[in-house]
Amino acid sequence: MSKEIETLQHMIDESHKIVFFGGAGVSTESGIPDFRSVDGLYNQKYDYPPETILSHTFYKKRPEEFFRFYRDKMLFLGAEPNTAHKVLAKLEALGKLTAVVTQNIDGLHQAAGSKKVLELHGSVLRNYCEKCHKFYDVQEIMNSTGIPTCACGGRIKPDVVLYEEGLDQHTLQEAVRVISDADMLIIGGTSLAVYPAAGLIDYYQGNKLVLINKTPTQRDTTADLVITGSIGEVFSQLDLHE
Repeated sequence: MSKEIETLQHMIDESHKIVFFGGAGVSTESGIPDFRSVDGLYNQKYDYPPETILSHTFYKKRPEEFFRFYRDKMLFLGAEPNTAHKVLAKLEALGKLTAVVTQNIDGLHQAAGSKKVLELHGSVLRNYCEKCHKFYDVQEIMNSTGIPTCACGGRIKPDVVLYEEGLDQHTLQEAVRVISDADMLIIGGTSLAVYPAAGLIDYYQGNKLVLINKTPTQRDTTADLVITGSIGEVFSQLDLHE
């Protein structure tokens, strides 16, 4: 066990209100591509850049193209929780972790068994009619063609936060609350480049701020512990006990 992992282990052992803040790097080990990595969506070729297609304006103006891209590139229904997801669920079950705050929209934290998950950017698993608000699961979107439409005639929209849309205020406020209250904050699989989500870590008031990422982040200099590497590999070396 490396010195960094030992330090992480010690911090976890003496903490009882851990919050985990995660980004796309948590899900890449489950086969879900990271938008900004070398193999991510931003480096693939489309008629429009992904950030344009995944904007509120594009969704409204060209819904058929939006849904063609969305079904093809945003839905990974065969993905399974990886080591990182499972370790976090276990930490919660042990009473050490109070919440997971995630920028991901894949529902893998819940699939691994995590109960308190704050999804800043929504979830592909939830969809609703914009007119009558009837709920639809992800299979309805996957199995539809063209623009998915409700029986009432309304368009069915994925419950994900598109570019130009604001974050859900209740989720944001709860994320601020749990981070402010945490005695340890572990940040993993995110470059901390996306705001307002990245700004949430400013609410952490403790002295156990841990950054785990494959590449440097903007906050490395302010962290109490920085581990460069895959979140799953790092977590797999931990000894979880009562």
